[in-house]
Amino acid sequence: MTLLDCTGARISGCWSLRSDRSGSGEDSLDRLLPPAGAPRRKSATSLSKTEPPLLRTGTRTIYTAGRPPWYDEHGAQSKEAFVIGLCGGSASGKTTVANKIIEALDVPWVVLLSMDSFYKVLSPEEQNLAASNDYNFDHPGAFDFELLVATVRKLKQGKSVKIPVYDFTTHGRQKDWKNVYGASVIIFEGIMSFADKELLQLLDMKIFVDTDSDIRLVRRLRRDITERGRDIEGVIKQYNKFVKPAFEQYIEPAMRMADIVVPRGGGNMVAIDLIVQHVHSQLEERELSVRALLASAQQTQPLPQTLSVLESTPQVRGLHTIIRDKETSRDEFIFYSKRLMRLLIEHALTFLPSQPCIVQTPQGQEYEGRSNNGKGITGVSVLRAGETMEPALRAVCKDVRIGKILIQTNLDSGEPELHYLRLPKDISDDHVILMDSTVSTGAAAMMAVRVLLDHEVQEDRIVLVSLLMAELGVHSVAYAFPKVKIITTAVDKSLDDLLHVIPGIGDFGDRYFGTDGSDSWSDEEDQPSY
Repeated sequence: MTLLDCTGARISGCWSLRSDRSGSGEDSLDRLLPPAGAPRRKSATSLSKTEPPLLRTGTRTIYTAGRPPWYDEHGAQSKEAFVIGLCGGSASGKTTVANKIIEALDVPWVVLLSMDSFYKVLSPEEQNLAASNDYNFDHPGAFDFELLVATVRKLKQGKSVKIPVYDFTTHGRQKDWKNVYGASVIIFEGIMSFADKELLQLLDMKIFVDTDSDIRLVRRLRRDITERGRDIEGVIKQYNKFVKPAFEQYIEPAMRMADIVVPRGGGNMVAIDLIVQHVHSQLEERELSVRALLASAQQTQPLPQTLSVLESTPQVRGLHTIIRDKETSRDEFIFYSKRLMRLLIEHALTFLPSQPCIVQTPQGQEYEGRSNNGKGITGVSVLRAGETMEPALRAVCKDVRIGKILIQTNLDSGEPELHYLRLPKDISDDHVILMDSTVSTGAAAMMAVRVLLDHEVQEDRIVLVSLLMAELGVHSVAYAFPKVKIITTAVDKSLDDLLHVIPGIGDFGDRYFGTDGSDSWSDEEDQPSY
């Protein structure tokens, strides 16, 4: 255990989970941004140095600090989120320390998780006790540790989770829970953070915030009166009856389990700097190089059985001839691409499960046909070029739901990075058609599939649809995810030194949208057939 000391002032804390405000009913990506003006890695997005690392377009907010791969070339989870546990007495400054760490870390995809969200649902009798300040919220039995441990474990594994929202005024959980996904670092804070053995095993670093009891009392009075609608007599009664005894019995003894003790909270920058240095070193050790491994792979096996290529009829061959021709105008490129997309989507739908069905014709005769097996269909496009396939899907699937994923290439590392995610609720119940224009190494497609799996979509319910794929990309996806169906109109043999598909189609996004390659929306598969 390390004891670090430094004086300083306290700042107010903040909650890093933010709900989607677009009104669409879909869930947004939760993350905490680095401060404006902070140094950033090069990406496929261009912004002025004075702007924060985000883009706003319509109702979207896209963060330019992306999440690098959290899986290996086999598509398997290969690195877990780094979990920091913060323990300390009530109003000791745990959230302040957490936010100071986040600010100093200056990395994307940090989730701040509060133990306050995991109070148990109270019975009517317990509600009455809470209303009279006679319920002990500072006892380990007040927390739903089963839900808490399961949530932290799933977050650590990179899965999507739902976080309850606790209302301190009514002493109950709100109806709508928050969706959280994609943490590289999880900071978990609470008075009983070290009280459960299973939870302790999930923590990579344990920090205890040690603050004088008088200061904690003053802070608690101010917080409970101004923020939680309590009266001063009730707060003092609760403090003397429950808070102080709980600290002496459960919280203070837990200090011996901490790796670092931080006296006086958020002002202790010496301690915070040490914590940040350690976390940075841990993140560097966990960095992966997926695209390089995929690009260097020598694929000598025949194309997988999960691949289906649209039959190369004279019509299909003619459409390819037009859209591959560098002299084709933008208008013609769009028109004939849309025709090819429609054929591709219709072909992909034939691979969705169906069941025998008998109907009565207007002539009173029975017709033996087939019908959908009852599962819904969701389309997910890889921005931006994948969006061009959405009209074709909507034209043949009534009321289809649409999700979006933005994946860009980090120009320093060459790796794909996840920047934006918007998926419909309960997507795990559906068959998902994943749409992208071109696939070369398969790195971005693999990331998109991994995102869907992390949201509990079954692998055999994912259909990857692309206008053009390289053999390497087909093998990469099929090897990592053998149950994913791969549908395309053509498979080209090779890649050049820049990982462009050869003979290829050029930069599909630029040709379709009429941009010159510097557009801030261009993603990994948008750039010349990467």
